[in-house]
Amino acid sequence: MENMLVDVTSAESKEHILNEAMNEYGQDLLQLVYSYVNHTSVAEDLTQDIFVKCYNALHTYNGKSKFKTWLWRIAINHCKDFLKSWYNNKVITTDEESSFHRTEVDVVEHEVIQKEDDENLIHAIMQLEIKYREVIYLFYYEELSIKEIALVTEVSDNTVKTRMRRAKELLKIRLEG
Repeated sequence: MENMLVDVTSAESKEHILNEAMNEYGQDLLQLVYSYVNHTSVAEDLTQDIFVKCYNALHTYNGKSKFKTWLWRIAINHCKDFLKSWYNNKVITTDEESSFHRTEVDVVEHEVIQKEDDENLIHAIMQLEIKYREVIYLFYYEELSIKEIALVTEVSDNTVKTRMRRAKELLKIRLEG
């Protein structure tokens, strides 16, 4: 992906890069956005907006970080802006859907128990403050290192470690209590 970004002057090459980015990072980006907004249709809309921003800002990518890190930075900033927006604070969405679907009746008992445990964990994670939720998501789901998380979230390594520790403490309290 990074080697394709050398020359992004033509609209055709920008479209090609955007298509590659959408194919490679689309689902991961949607999951990242969902971890912020906790609503499927809003996450889908924001993900589209993020790819539009990416397309318009491709000329600003300088290659100092991985393309994925650059894209995640755009996504996180966009999500934080949305969470602070008038629309998010004043408009109530009514098409809230459950993000968890029960498996078929004939599933093995172990799978049902595992799914319930996973749902409880995801629910507990989604209840965390955004600053704790984002480090948990980026570390465990995106498998970013502490340094990469610090770069993406624009905080120090020690702040990331502190947020990670505090998030784990909060999750332990919620899951045990």
